[in-house]
Amino acid sequence: MAEPVSKLVLWDVDHTLIETGGVGSEVFKDAFEQVTGRKIDRLADVTGRTEQVIFRETLEMFGIEDPGDYFPEFVQAQAAGYRARADEMRRRGRALPGAREALAALAELPHIIQTVLSGNPRPSAVGKLRVFGLDDVLDLDSGAYGTDDPVRLNLVGIARRRAARRHRVTFTEETTIVIGDTTRDVEAALKGGAQLIAVASGRTPAERLRAAGAATVFPDLLDTTAIVHAITTTR
Repeated sequence: MAEPVSKLVLWDVDHTLIETGGVGSEVFKDAFEQVTGRKIDRLADVTGRTEQVIFRETLEMFGIEDPGDYFPEFVQAQAAGYRARADEMRRRGRALPGAREALAALAELPHIIQTVLSGNPRPSAVGKLRVFGLDDVLDLDSGAYGTDDPVRLNLVGIARRRAARRHRVTFTEETTIVIGDTTRDVEAALKGGAQLIAVASGRTPAERLRAAGAATVFPDLLDTTAIVHAITTTR
């Protein structure tokens, strides 16, 4: 008899699984201009934040009033931008070292469901993962995205409920694991109700992740055996 599903793994996307090589910020700026008519040379802080918050604060930076439909239009324009620049993102970006191997190893374990917890809108998150061939082992319908809620820590509960409905399993704080690279991922896990594995593969050094409350911190995803062990033994 197959082992029942018992753990839900929520992967952050940017700087945990992939890097866009700068294409992401360029696509944001292009989509922003398409929607608002305003060309911008910078955007609000993006680290660990949902796209709703980044978009709203970028509007505020440039004194642009939102008539109410800008963000939904932006989501579509952004997703189209990623599709149009997929080849460029493959050239400039990458799946981070060890990401593919970690995902594949976990996919072999029938008691684990892995999906994403991302501040990206769903179309952009899925598009970026697909560019690097990382989408096929993730249950993306169980994930939570920046289009679901502007507050990142709320995404943990959204993903847990979606996964529970899809797999008819109750996931608890002890059986839900967030894997991410920022202090906001740490906060999302600790306040949103999940265990945490931090990876210092982005802009946040390991010591800052530990200071924020991360008990388990890896420098990257290269040690597949250690990553899988940490996930399967976390409780």
